[in-house]
Amino acid sequence: MARFTKSTCLTPLALAAVLLLSGCASFSEDGGMRTVSTLADVRTGAPAALTDQGGEEKLASLLAQPLDADSAVRIALMNNHGMKVALAELGASEADLVQAGRLRNPGLSFGRSHGSHGNEIDRGVSFDLAGLLTMPLRVNIERGRFEQAKLQAASSAVQLALETRRAYFNAVAAVQTEQFMQRALLSAEAGAELATRLRQAGNWSRLDQARQQVFYADAVGDLARARHQALVTREHLTRLLGLWGKQASFTLPSRLPDLPAQAVEAGNIEAQAMEQRLDVQRAKLDAHATADALGLSRVTGFINVLDVGYTNKSSEAPRENGYEVSLELPLFDWGAARNARAQALYEQSLQRTAGTVVRARSEVREAYSSYRTAYDLARHYRDEVVPLRKTISHEVLLRYNGMLASVFELLADAREQVASVNRAIETQRDFWIAQTELQSAINGSGPGVATAAKE
Repeated sequence: MARFTKSTCLTPLALAAVLLLSGCASFSEDGGMRTVSTLADVRTGAPAALTDQGGEEKLASLLAQPLDADSAVRIALMNNHGMKVALAELGASEADLVQAGRLRNPGLSFGRSHGSHGNEIDRGVSFDLAGLLTMPLRVNIERGRFEQAKLQAASSAVQLALETRRAYFNAVAAVQTEQFMQRALLSAEAGAELATRLRQAGNWSRLDQARQQVFYADAVGDLARARHQALVTREHLTRLLGLWGKQASFTLPSRLPDLPAQAVEAGNIEAQAMEQRLDVQRAKLDAHATADALGLSRVTGFINVLDVGYTNKSSEAPRENGYEVSLELPLFDWGAARNARAQALYEQSLQRTAGTVVRARSEVREAYSSYRTAYDLARHYRDEVVPLRKTISHEVLLRYNGMLASVFELLADAREQVASVNRAIETQRDFWIAQTELQSAINGSGPGVATAAKE
């Protein structure tokens, strides 16, 4: 510890400087929310959702209509409790920034002693001179951390939007599958009843009847699983939306959105990711913050605590004023270990940034391949498989009505149609999820990254 004391005539000037510098640190009007909202708006497709006022009325308005993907994201950003936790962490980071711009409270000392030479009274006022000298560096470091906190909050919003869209498309696909399985069950039930009558009339073998009965039994099980899956996916979406009670009775559409006319071309998605991905920006800020911390470590390597104060001593003898300096001598610790550690941390942050960039480029390429494959498969089922299956069903029905095809062929076609339609629904769902993950890979923190805004 280093202590410096000075005469009475300089004390008012020093205290004025301290008060002036300490008064410069204050909270912002919006707590960084405007920046977070700007970063999140262009990446989530839900402008101003984080800064919406009158949330209850807007929430009720959104829930009054069947949800689409965008309205689901808006509700999640407004109402998800994990997102609110992430925004609260932003406030804590700003508090650290404000605290870094303020000095420790001054210290006041008072002592009285009595001896053979009479009474002595010691008085002293001190403040943290080291904090004053290093305040610009500390403020700069905390400002960098505050910027990182903004990026982290925006990243949480983007990741929550990704999870919400994925859950939304899973839930809608489950609704569509359940509805189709209900129709399939009716068809299977009619086939099973017909098989029983034909068996009783002696027109059908026991084997053929058993085949139709097992198709009906499988349809019953498939419908039960589809209903459960619809419930599971809906509840997952409900948790992400932060809804409960009557709010949880929101309405979902009966089918997935149609495929777009064309798939998006790859273009310069890697360059977009390098410019827009929040984890890349956060890694760069971390490297800069670590570099600033390295500079601070070098400044305080020799003198890590320095206090300045005014002392006055009075006794029965004439009053004495003067100064006193106490300094920590670097005999055993020259700060080399602290500087070496800071240098190692800086190298670590550089390598982490490089790793983030490499991973981001790879993830965006992988996400685009998944997107394009999902689009091609969904379009293939839409344009080729499902129309062919309908054609086959129509032709089999015509032949059956013309007594050119047996009931066996009609029932067998119904079984095959169930499998084809289910796969078509799955491929359409997979496309919308792949598109969501591609946007996250370009704009957010990449696919598959755990969100900070949990359910």
